[in-house]
Amino acid sequence: MDDTLNKFWALKLKACAEAFSSNGFRTIVVNRLSEVADLLLPEIVTLAHGKVVSYGDSLTLHKTGLLKTLKQEPSLTFLDGFNPERSRAENMDIRRQALLSDLFLTGTNAVTMTGQLVNLDMIGNRIAPVVFGPSKVYLFVGRNKVVDDVSQAMDRIRSYAAPMNAMRHPKFKTPCQTTGICHDCKSPDRICNSWLITEKSFPKERITLVLINEDLGL
Repeated sequence: MDDTLNKFWALKLKACAEAFSSNGFRTIVVNRLSEVADLLLPEIVTLAHGKVVSYGDSLTLHKTGLLKTLKQEPSLTFLDGFNPERSRAENMDIRRQALLSDLFLTGTNAVTMTGQLVNLDMIGNRIAPVVFGPSKVYLFVGRNKVVDDVSQAMDRIRSYAAPMNAMRHPKFKTPCQTTGICHDCKSPDRICNSWLITEKSFPKERITLVLINEDLGL
Protein backbone atom coordinates (compact mmCIF):
# COMPACT_ATOMS: atom_id res chain seq x y z
CA MET A 1 0.00 0.00 0.00
CA ASP A 2 2.84 2.40 0.83
CA ASP A 3 4.36 1.80 -2.59
CA THR A 4 1.05 2.50 -4.31
CA LEU A 5 0.53 5.65 -2.23
CA ASN A 6 4.00 6.92 -3.07
CA LYS A 7 3.41 6.28 -6.78
CA PHE A 8 0.11 8.14 -6.61
CA TRP A 9 1.73 11.12 -4.93
CA ALA A 10 4.71 11.06 -7.27
CA LEU A 11 2.31 11.60 -10.18
CA LYS A 12 0.38 14.27 -8.32
CA LEU A 13 3.52 16.15 -7.25
CA LYS A 14 4.82 16.04 -10.82
CA ALA A 15 1.61 17.70 -12.04
CA CYS A 16 1.75 20.23 -9.21
CA ALA A 17 5.38 21.06 -10.01
CA GLU A 18 4.50 21.60 -13.66
CA ALA A 19 1.78 24.07 -12.68
CA PHE A 20 4.20 26.02 -10.50
CA SER A 21 6.88 25.97 -13.21
CA SER A 22 4.39 27.51 -15.62
CA ASN A 23 3.92 30.30 -13.04
CA GLY A 24 7.63 31.09 -12.95
CA PHE A 25 8.66 29.07 -9.92
CA ARG A 26 11.68 26.81 -9.92
CA THR A 27 10.39 23.43 -8.78
CA ILE A 28 12.10 20.35 -7.38
CA VAL A 29 10.36 17.09 -6.43
CA VAL A 30 12.12 14.94 -3.82
CA ASN A 31 11.13 11.36 -2.98
CA ARG A 32 12.12 11.44 0.69
CA LEU A 33 12.78 14.03 3.36
CA SER A 34 16.13 12.36 4.04
CA GLU A 35 17.27 13.21 0.51
CA VAL A 36 16.71 16.96 0.80
CA ALA A 37 19.94 17.94 2.57
CA ASP A 38 22.20 15.87 0.31
CA LEU A 39 20.49 17.24 -2.77
CA LEU A 40 20.28 20.93 -1.88
CA LEU A 41 22.86 21.75 0.79
CA PRO A 42 25.81 22.12 -1.63
CA GLU A 43 23.72 24.39 -3.85
CA ILE A 44 22.49 26.53 -0.96
CA VAL A 45 25.92 26.89 0.66
CA THR A 46 27.44 27.92 -2.67
CA LEU A 47 24.65 30.41 -3.28
CA ALA A 48 24.97 31.81 0.26
CA HIS A 49 28.77 32.08 0.35
CA GLY A 50 29.70 35.48 1.79
CA LYS A 51 26.04 36.44 2.06
CA VAL A 52 23.27 36.71 4.65
CA VAL A 53 20.86 33.82 5.24
CA SER A 54 17.71 33.70 7.37
CA TYR A 55 14.51 31.70 7.73
CA GLY A 56 10.87 31.64 8.73
CA ASP A 57 9.67 29.09 11.25
CA SER A 58 8.69 25.82 9.57
CA LEU A 59 8.46 22.31 10.99
CA THR A 60 9.31 20.82 7.60
CA LEU A 61 12.36 23.04 7.15
CA HIS A 62 13.63 22.10 10.61
CA LYS A 63 13.28 18.39 9.77
CA THR A 64 15.44 18.70 6.66
CA GLY A 65 18.48 19.39 8.87
CA LEU A 66 19.51 22.29 6.65
CA LEU A 67 19.22 24.94 9.36
CA LYS A 68 21.52 23.14 11.76
CA THR A 69 24.23 22.90 9.11
CA LEU A 70 23.80 26.46 7.84
CA LYS A 71 24.09 27.89 11.36
CA GLN A 72 27.54 26.32 11.60
CA GLU A 73 28.71 27.31 8.11
CA PRO A 74 31.51 29.94 8.41
CA SER A 75 31.19 31.15 4.82
CA LEU A 76 27.88 32.93 5.46
CA THR A 77 26.13 35.15 7.99
CA PHE A 78 23.15 33.42 9.57
CA LEU A 79 20.35 35.51 11.12
CA ASP A 80 18.37 33.49 13.66
CA GLY A 81 15.26 35.33 14.79
CA PHE A 82 14.03 32.38 16.87
CA ASN A 83 16.85 32.03 19.37
CA PRO A 84 15.33 31.11 22.78
CA GLU A 85 18.33 32.64 24.55
CA ARG A 86 17.39 36.10 23.25
CA SER A 87 14.49 38.29 24.31
CA ARG A 88 11.42 38.56 22.09
CA ALA A 89 12.39 42.14 21.25
CA GLU A 90 15.86 41.02 20.15
CA ASN A 91 14.45 38.23 18.03
CA MET A 92 11.93 40.58 16.46
CA ASP A 93 14.73 42.94 15.47
CA ILE A 94 16.59 40.08 13.80
CA ARG A 95 13.43 39.06 11.95
CA ARG A 96 13.23 42.59 10.57
CA GLN A 97 16.84 42.32 9.41
CA ALA A 98 15.92 39.05 7.71
CA LEU A 99 13.77 41.01 5.26
CA LEU A 100 17.02 42.17 3.68
CA SER A 101 18.79 38.81 3.73
CA ASP A 102 20.19 37.43 0.49
CA LEU A 103 18.65 33.99 0.95
CA PHE A 104 15.51 33.05 2.87
CA LEU A 105 14.23 29.56 3.71
CA THR A 106 10.81 28.57 5.05
CA GLY A 107 7.74 26.42 4.40
CA THR A 108 4.22 27.19 3.25
CA ASN A 109 0.74 26.44 4.57
CA ALA A 110 -0.68 25.14 1.29
CA VAL A 111 0.07 24.77 -2.40
CA THR A 112 -2.54 24.38 -5.10
CA MET A 113 -2.61 22.09 -8.10
CA THR A 114 -3.01 25.23 -10.21
CA GLY A 115 0.28 26.67 -8.98
CA GLN A 116 -0.42 29.12 -6.13
CA LEU A 117 1.10 29.43 -2.67
CA VAL A 118 -1.39 30.16 0.13
CA ASN A 119 -0.22 31.30 3.56
CA LEU A 120 -1.65 32.76 6.76
CA ASP A 121 0.67 34.47 9.24
CA MET A 122 0.62 36.15 12.63
CA ILE A 123 3.18 38.95 12.27
CA GLY A 124 4.26 38.54 8.64
CA ASN A 125 7.94 37.74 9.15
CA ARG A 126 7.48 34.42 7.30
CA ILE A 127 5.40 35.66 4.38
CA ALA A 128 6.89 39.12 3.76
CA PRO A 129 10.28 37.82 2.54
CA VAL A 130 8.48 35.43 0.20
CA VAL A 131 7.09 38.45 -1.63
CA PHE A 132 10.00 40.90 -1.52
CA GLY A 133 13.47 41.40 -0.11
CA PRO A 134 15.71 38.33 -0.32
CA SER A 135 17.19 37.60 -3.75
CA LYS A 136 16.39 33.90 -3.44
CA VAL A 137 13.72 32.03 -1.48
CA TYR A 138 13.50 28.27 -0.84
CA LEU A 139 10.22 26.72 0.31
CA PHE A 140 10.05 23.16 1.67
CA VAL A 141 6.64 21.49 1.42
CA GLY A 142 5.25 18.06 2.24
CA ARG A 143 2.67 16.40 0.01
CA ASN A 144 -0.05 16.86 2.64
CA LYS A 145 -0.05 20.60 1.84
CA VAL A 146 -1.26 20.00 -1.74
CA VAL A 147 -4.89 20.96 -2.44
CA ASP A 148 -6.93 21.57 -5.57
CA ASP A 149 -7.43 25.33 -5.41
CA VAL A 150 -7.23 28.49 -3.30
CA SER A 151 -10.60 27.88 -1.67
CA GLN A 152 -9.53 24.45 -0.44
CA ALA A 153 -6.20 25.90 0.68
CA MET A 154 -7.86 28.54 2.84
CA ASP A 155 -10.25 25.98 4.29
CA ARG A 156 -7.35 23.66 5.11
CA ILE A 157 -5.49 26.44 6.89
CA ARG A 158 -8.48 27.68 8.89
CA SER A 159 -9.77 24.24 9.90
CA TYR A 160 -6.49 22.45 10.56
CA ALA A 161 -3.14 24.20 10.17
CA ALA A 162 -3.98 27.34 12.14
CA PRO A 163 -5.57 25.65 15.19
CA MET A 164 -2.75 23.09 15.26
CA ASN A 165 -0.15 25.85 15.05
CA ALA A 166 -1.82 27.74 17.90
CA MET A 167 -1.65 24.60 20.02
CA ARG A 168 2.11 24.49 19.45
CA HIS A 169 2.39 27.75 21.40
CA PRO A 170 0.85 27.16 24.85
CA LYS A 171 1.60 30.74 25.93
CA PHE A 172 -0.84 32.04 23.32
CA LYS A 173 -4.41 32.26 24.56
CA THR A 174 -6.79 31.62 21.67
CA PRO A 175 -10.15 29.80 21.59
CA CYS A 176 -8.94 27.31 18.99
CA GLN A 177 -6.41 25.96 21.49
CA THR A 178 -9.21 24.45 23.53
CA THR A 179 -11.79 23.69 20.82
CA GLY A 180 -9.65 22.89 17.77
CA ILE A 181 -11.99 25.11 15.75
CA CYS A 182 -11.36 28.55 14.27
CA HIS A 183 -13.59 31.16 15.96
CA ASP A 184 -12.36 34.16 13.95
CA CYS A 185 -11.36 35.42 17.37
CA LYS A 186 -10.30 38.83 18.65
CA SER A 187 -7.63 37.46 20.97
CA PRO A 188 -4.46 39.59 21.21
CA ASP A 189 -2.60 36.31 20.66
CA ARG A 190 -4.47 35.56 17.42
CA ILE A 191 -2.06 33.99 14.92
CA CYS A 192 -4.32 34.45 11.86
CA ASN A 193 -3.74 38.04 10.80
CA SER A 194 -2.35 38.25 7.26
CA TRP A 195 -3.17 36.18 4.19
CA LEU A 196 -0.74 35.85 1.30
CA ILE A 197 -1.64 34.29 -2.04
CA THR A 198 1.33 34.10 -4.40
CA GLU A 199 0.28 33.60 -8.02
CA LYS A 200 3.68 33.96 -9.71
CA SER A 201 7.35 34.01 -8.84
CA PHE A 202 8.84 37.38 -9.76
CA PRO A 203 11.49 37.56 -10.99
CA LYS A 204 11.19 34.17 -12.64
CA GLU A 205 12.67 31.37 -10.50
CA ARG A 206 13.39 33.71 -7.59
CA ILE A 207 11.37 31.20 -5.53
CA THR A 208 12.40 27.54 -5.46
CA LEU A 209 9.60 25.21 -4.39
CA VAL A 210 10.78 21.87 -3.01
CA LEU A 211 7.93 19.34 -3.00
CA ILE A 212 8.61 16.31 -0.80
CA ASN A 213 6.76 13.00 -1.20
CA GLU A 214 6.02 12.60 2.50
CA ASP A 215 3.45 14.01 4.92
CA LEU A 216 5.28 16.79 6.77
CA GLY A 217 4.48 19.74 8.99
CA LEU A 218 0.98 21.02 9.70
